Amino acid sequence: MSKIIFIDVDGTLVDYENNLPKSAVEAIRLARKNNHKVYICTGRSRAEVYPEIWAIGLDGMIGGNGAYVEDNEKVVEHKLITLEQCKKIVDWLKNRGLEFYLESNNGLFASENFEKVADPVIKKYAAYKGKDDANSMTVRKIFPDMIFNSKNLYRDDLNKISFILNSYDDYLEAKEIFQDLKVGTWGGKGDTALFGDFGVKDLSKSRGIEILLKYLNVDKSETISFGDSKWDIDMFKFCAVSVCVGDGSDDAKAAATFVTDNVMDDGIYKAFKKLKLI
Repeated sequence: MSKIIFIDVDGTLVDYENNLPKSAVEAIRLARKNNHKVYICTGRSRAEVYPEIWAIGLDGMIGGNGAYVEDNEKVVEHKLITLEQCKKIVDWLKNRGLEFYLESNNGLFASENFEKVADPVIKKYAAYKGKDDANSMTVRKIFPDMIFNSKNLYRDDLNKISFILNSYDDYLEAKEIFQDLKVGTWGGKGDTALFGDFGVKDLSKSRGIEILLKYLNVDKSETISFGDSKWDIDMFKFCAVSVCVGDGSDDAKAAATFVTDNVMDDGIYKAFKKLKLI
């Protein structure tokens, strides 16, 4: 029977330097030839899904950690941060001296000093992920199409807003003030946080999957999910089968049905073979 496959992007489909294994491309193309459907399920917005990923051949995406659901270029659902919420967040971040970027399907828009402040944070992020060349990582390598010095930071097309944490207190304060939004953290080793983020309240990867399944009229017993971090655990719990890559976090491995090899050691391909998708 045909399966519906959901693959996280960062740390799962690609490594944390955006390297895409040829074996993963081959696995996805073969699976689709076998009438399985493949979607990426990611924290990225559509603007961050670069041409090489779409060139693999995909049936659609769930983006912004569940804010955006797309099937074959048709928008199934799109939940946005309101303009009023955006204004309040941007003003609060500026007043607190925190650099940030706005995440929309139309682009990534950085605050005035984001690149300068974020470069050492990105290096630390890469080091946490075990990259030998972490010192060469930059904002422009991670976000090649980011728009800098944008004059328009009050927007009504946002899936998320991410910001650099000066301390964990920034996250705690944001969570207290913005109770009408989903406030989280990301980009660290274990529970260490480098970034905070704002999103639409009550959204998740699993909810995005549920919306898509209803649209497709498919039961969740036919679902398989792939991920690497604690942000994937909710979809692991929702889907019938879940797979964590070998270089994923311990909590994600514990939540998965099984663990495959590392991203760059053909982990996706080997799991597809094991599951008889190809």
